[in-house]
Formats: sequence, C-alpha cells, structure tokens
Amino acid sequence: MEKVTDMAECVKRAIGSRQLLRRGESVLVAVSGGVDSMVLLHLLAGWAAVEGWKLTVAHFNHGLRGRSSDADERLVRRVAGKLGLAVRFETGPVGETARREGISIEMAARRLRHAFLAQAAAAVGAGTIALAHHADDQVELFFLRLLRGSGAEGLGGMRWESPSPADPRIRLIRPLLDQTKAALRQLAATAKIVFREDASNARDDALRNRLRNQLLPLLRAEYQPALDSVILREMDILREESFVLDSIAQREFAKSPAGGEFARLPTAIQRRNLQRQLLELGIIPSFDLIESLRQSEGTPISHAPGLTVQRDGAGRLLREMPGTHDFSSTSARLHLTAESGVLTFEGVEVRWNQVAQPGIALPSRDPGVNCEWFDAEQVGTEIVLRHWQPGDRFQPLGMPAPVKLQDLFVNQKVLRNLRHRLVVGVTRTGQLFWVEGLRMAEGCKLTPGTRRRLQWQWKRL
Repeated sequence: MEKVTDMAECVKRAIGSRQLLRRGESVLVAVSGGVDSMVLLHLLAGWAAVEGWKLTVAHFNHGLRGRSSDADERLVRRVAGKLGLAVRFETGPVGETARREGISIEMAARRLRHAFLAQAAAAVGAGTIALAHHADDQVELFFLRLLRGSGAEGLGGMRWESPSPADPRIRLIRPLLDQTKAALRQLAATAKIVFREDASNARDDALRNRLRNQLLPLLRAEYQPALDSVILREMDILREESFVLDSIAQREFAKSPAGGEFARLPTAIQRRNLQRQLLELGIIPSFDLIESLRQSEGTPISHAPGLTVQRDGAGRLLREMPGTHDFSSTSARLHLTAESGVLTFEGVEVRWNQVAQPGIALPSRDPGVNCEWFDAEQVGTEIVLRHWQPGDRFQPLGMPAPVKLQDLFVNQKVLRNLRHRLVVGVTRTGQLFWVEGLRMAEGCKLTPGTRRRLQWQWKRL
C-alpha cells in the first residue's frame, strides 16, 4: 500500500495533470461527513493557500437517517469552522420527492443533492464542484450496473470531470477517483482526520452493501486477486468507447425530424438516446423499458403506479402523470429591437440574430442545431412565446392555408402531453410563425423581396 504522503502527492498530481483545478479557482467542496469527503476537504484545504483556491464547503442533509444525519451535519459545520471555510447547508425532502415523482429514493436523493450543489456553487461564484468518489466506488458501480443490465455507458462509470446534471455550466471533478478506500482510511488515521461512519453501510439489506461485503471479497479471494485494477481498466475502455458512441447518437438524433424517422436509426443509436432521455426524466433506464419504448411508438408504458412514459415518431420521450393535459397560460414577451439576444422560456433557450441580407439564399445547415431563417419584417419587432392554446391555427411551409394546430399535432404523431409543453412563437398580429419541432410558417419565409432576415435558434435545456 502506498505511504500516506505518496497518496496525497498522487492526488495532487492527478489534479494538475488532468487540469481539474486552476490556480485561483473558486471551488465548492461537497462534504458528507464520511471518510472520503473529509479526506478530500483536508487535502484541498491544505493546498488552497499555495494554489490560491477559494474553497466553500457544501453539505446536503438527506434526512433519511434521523439523528445520525443531523450528527453528520454538525460535524461538517464544526470542521469547516476550524478550517476557516464558508459553509452552505440544505435539508431535502428525499422521501417525499421519491413518492411524488414515482422515482427511487436513490434517484430522488441524487437529483436533490445535485440541484442543491449547483445552486450553492452558483451562489458563491464557483464554477467547479469537488466530489469525493474513489476507486472502490467505481468498482462497486460497475457490478451494480452490470447486474442491472446497463450498457457500455453505464459500465464505464464516472469520469474525472463531467458537467453537473443540474447545471451543465458547472463542472464536477473527482480528484480521488484512482484512490482506494483503504488508502483514504490510512491517510485519515495518520493525519487524525475526524469523520463519521454510516452504520447502514455494514448492513446487507442494500444491494451495494452486499456487493461490497460479500461478492467482491469472494471474487478477489477465489477468482481474481487483481480484480480492482482489471475492472478499472475495463471501465476506462468502455468509457472512452461509449463517449464516441454517445457523440454519434446525439448527432444522428438531432438530424431526425418528427414523423417516424427515429425508427430508421441504427438500434444502438435508438437505445442510447432513449437511455439518455430516461435518465433526464429521473427514470432508471432498464433494458426492458428501453426496448418497449423503442418498439412501440405512441404507446404509454407504465413505469410506476399512475405514471407512464411514451415515445413519439421522432424518438422524444414524455413522462405523463395524472392531470398534466391542461393548457398553460404562461407566456413571455420578446422585443426584437436589438441585433441579437437570448431568452429562456419554459425550458427552451432561444437565440436570435437579425441580419441585413436580402434574398432567399441560406448558409449550409448544421445538422446538430435547431435553426430557422425568417423574413424579419414579416415577424415584426414584438413577439410572444407561449404554449399551444385552443383554437390555434398554423400554416407550415408549403401548405396552402392555415389548419388547426391540434390537427397538425395529430398528423405528426406528436404525443398528447408533449403538445402542451412545446413552445410557439406568435407575432404582434396573433399569427403563429414558429412551433417548436414543426416546419416554419409559410407567411414568414424568406422571399426574393426579403431585405432583412431573422436567424432563430433554439434548444431544450
């Protein structure tokens, strides 16, 4: 086993060689109170003065272990105070969230924790969150996901650096990812770092605990003494190959318009995009669920009592809950007086750019970007973004006359609940010039008489 000083130097080298942190950077350190995060906190705090790092401690109390959870919080507060570091805390309704949204306790805890960490990081001006995941976590995660039937993406495990699932603008870093739990414990003992043990880790009622306490020791003793290094190497291979596949999948999915094109994509691309969307919806992407959705367009698939998910012809997923088909009156007024700008409305980011360019010639399209070009004078300088309302009529490019938007949704096989989430653009005169996911409006297209054009880009956040 490495000496403690060697281990600390190894962590510091990893931070430098992988460019996880830059000099003078503001960092939010996620600290649970366990040995892993307490060691990470002390290491970073020990180097902070030399590196100019501005550290803030963040602790999320899941409230799942009663007084033990509160004791964890008190320890983190006390240690952060001794280190002279600012702290941010929050207690989240994990159990209530899991029941309300029909997701697992683990998924609810993860979602609330990441949301809190992202908000805390933004509040203190930190673009990076340091997490204490380590090599043992990686190995356990591999077998957990293997037993659940995960694909290459899941089996690849965690990366040294990744975007926050709650806010992609914020980086998550894992400086301890190649360190073992035993090495962390040894450093804690030598440096007299206090921490709290989670007593539930010793119980074998949870699958992860049974893997840690029963299966992995058996595999190391009877089948592969170098199990950890073998698995970590395999995960690295799968992670890099999965990254390539994911890039291809997102590019192909972005090129797939509404109306059945999803079914023509390769099976691996279909599965990868369904998996990604299920995770975004907070649903564990089991193979059976992915296959049911992949093979059944427009068919609601039950995944929890009272909750269903279904796929449209373009491969988009929508989770439906009771009472989600109501029309929304939410709207946002947008003034197109500047040459360019950006606005986020109901989960859609819209960027516009006005160009004094006549005619109908268009630049080549980027297949990965949602973009339309309108005649700026036809759209006007004042528009409203809102959702579909009863009686809305729309004339897509190439159609001779306006038709009911509801009829278009039916013809394009847009899922019923998704229709209420889509964003539409309306001119000052009440004309729909843009409907998210459909063709642009005939009345606002570029013509030989166009003098000024409006570039309109959008994406779902």
